[in-house]
Amino acid sequence: MKSVAVLGLGKVGTLAAELLHQSGFDVVGFDAAPQADTGLPFPVRALDVSDMASLEAALSGSDAVLSCLPYFLNKDVARTAHALGIHYFDLTEDVPTTQAIRELAETSRGLMAPQCGLAPGFVGIVGAHLIAQFDSCRACRLRVGALPQHPTGLMGYSFNWSPEGVVNEYLNDCEVLEEGEHKWVSPMEWVEKIVIGGVELEAFTTSGGLGTMCETYLGTVPNLDYKTMRYPGHVQLMNFFFHELLMRERREEAGEILVRAKPPVDADVVYIHVSAEGTEDGALKRREFVRALKPRTIAGKERTAIAWTTASSVVAVIEMVRAGTLEKSGFLRQEDIPLDAFLQTENGARYAG
Repeated sequence: MKSVAVLGLGKVGTLAAELLHQSGFDVVGFDAAPQADTGLPFPVRALDVSDMASLEAALSGSDAVLSCLPYFLNKDVARTAHALGIHYFDLTEDVPTTQAIRELAETSRGLMAPQCGLAPGFVGIVGAHLIAQFDSCRACRLRVGALPQHPTGLMGYSFNWSPEGVVNEYLNDCEVLEEGEHKWVSPMEWVEKIVIGGVELEAFTTSGGLGTMCETYLGTVPNLDYKTMRYPGHVQLMNFFFHELLMRERREEAGEILVRAKPPVDADVVYIHVSAEGTEDGALKRREFVRALKPRTIAGKERTAIAWTTASSVVAVIEMVRAGTLEKSGFLRQEDIPLDAFLQTENGARYAG
């Protein structure tokens, strides 16, 4: 694998493309409305991904495609990659999209690897690493929050991530394992308190963050769930907005309202809290992986925490496929990616500190 097409040049897509180029890949970036003078060290071209003939032509010269597009555009990209026999990577949290890609992987010549971002993605790699350390694991909890460092207002939030993705995960049902049973539960519930570095947060159920882990660990890990972390009071306001004001029936408009009210900020922070409990040599133990990750300078520019954590995760996975550390065909589950090898890649190493 040498050449990669990157679709969608927002903050995450642009950085991922830059990191791929920096890691020795031949990169071509595609966007619906690319800037005239990007200053990027690789070619950038205009592409309407809804035009299937143009999409196929754009991908036909590459060994792999990385989709950084909104989740609802990924199925067609995956189908095109499958038809061309090239590797496919994305950042989606959408469960139906992942299921469709998994079905394609049954007959794929290349690797089909959705959910390679932060959550789902990196936290699943960490969760699997913690689970594997126990003789018997009774619970694994994955928590992630991408937040402003200096929150204002009652909501205490800024939309540094895709509004479509946030609305989707706030409204779709959530997979969990509870007392050994695979269940679907409502989003924005099971609220709990978490403190990281003296900062109080609330965590609540949202969809998609576990990827395929419920299926993988059914029968071996009785309790497994994923929650999003926000500053206290956020979930109550979101439940009011979506359910009492019925904005759940107007998802696109809801996203527009929320972004207009709480636009992105440069000073963000990504909180990660993954824990597992189980027995080791007959003794009950708890292990944790906790991080508070802030913006950092990469390739000469200051990058937001959510941008570099997401982009670094997917590019690290692509590095591992190129190196032969991971399979090069079929379906890739995040829990099958070894954490130690991930952290040894050029881009995965950013998570180590």
